[in-house]
Amino acid sequence: MSFIKLTDLDLAGKRVLIRSDLNVPVKNGKVTSDARITASMPTFEHCIKAGAKVMVMSHLGRPEEGVFSEEDSLKPVADTLGAKMGREIRLIRDYLDTPPEVADGELVLLDNVRFNKGEGKDNEALSKQYAALCDVFVMDAFGTAHRAQASTHGAGKFAPTACAGLLLAEELDALQKALANPARPMVAIVGGSKVSTKLTVLEALSEKVDQMVVGGGIANTFLAAAGFPVGKSLCEHDLIPTAQALMAKMTARGATIPIATDVVCGKKFDENEPAVAKNAADVAEDDMIFDIGPNSAQDLADIIAKAGTIVWNGPVGVFEFDQFGAGTKAISMAIANAAGFSLAGGGDTIAAIQKYDIYDKVSYISTAGGAFLEYLEGKTLPAVAMLESRAKD
Repeated sequence: MSFIKLTDLDLAGKRVLIRSDLNVPVKNGKVTSDARITASMPTFEHCIKAGAKVMVMSHLGRPEEGVFSEEDSLKPVADTLGAKMGREIRLIRDYLDTPPEVADGELVLLDNVRFNKGEGKDNEALSKQYAALCDVFVMDAFGTAHRAQASTHGAGKFAPTACAGLLLAEELDALQKALANPARPMVAIVGGSKVSTKLTVLEALSEKVDQMVVGGGIANTFLAAAGFPVGKSLCEHDLIPTAQALMAKMTARGATIPIATDVVCGKKFDENEPAVAKNAADVAEDDMIFDIGPNSAQDLADIIAKAGTIVWNGPVGVFEFDQFGAGTKAISMAIANAAGFSLAGGGDTIAAIQKYDIYDKVSYISTAGGAFLEYLEGKTLPAVAMLESRAKD
């Protein structure tokens, strides 16, 4: 994978347009989690220090395209960014009509790109308007790299120079390290409620990894495929043949999908529901499986401890309810203590990492959900393809 990196360029006096992912949760006009802002800061600081005229753009929420709305404005993001940088950050709304005057070493925020007609469809005229604002276009939003939109893809196509920001370059380096030439054994942990939503990821990883740990509702479909009762648990019975085929395919090449030997059940999905541990063979007709049991958690922890590379996407139980969180906690702790290179991504995974306080113990945490999964599936991300083709210009 070859593309121009921001650090390769002389930015002094240049107009630099950065597409960041500042799509943060906002409540009552205040940012409630600034993790994405913090992750984007090194790129901003690099450009400011280099004496560039810095413009940052991002989407926020899902406003109606072409229509300004106060609630989807980046004003709260500008306030939070200003507080972090110790300076006022100007928020500019009509930047397409009147290109902003920006001083060397100044950073301004351009309001929500989704207010612009044609953003979602990668409109060429809009892409050229973005490109005309800058000398250097910096794609730094890995979270939206899987979408071909005017601000993530088209702008870079028409800008005089297009490069990868520090965050995007770091994400891609970490993914390359984990997937292109992984240290063995390689273990993938894929959790989630449905096999159908993660099927392409499971199929892609089943060809690469030595062990594929399935968790959450996905694991119930595999338990049923292995002949165990699952009671009233979330389970996609129509995908049992698919699960059996994946198990057979991995076994044939000496790899495995470990199946839980014990589980934690409840009768209904409720935060006050008592947790009952039992052998996988003893699940009753009215039981719902909400977590893996202690023996299975220990088996998985042992697998993780020996791994050279660990890719983690999704919890293995309903960890939001503490009584059904022991499995996800055990996996989190095993990853935190593992010597291998660990790569984690996705919203629920990050929530688990925060809950069990292992943020600084995971080798690399991806800021993205969808793009992270599409990369694991082996798909080409449009924004990355654009950067690669621009590097050949």
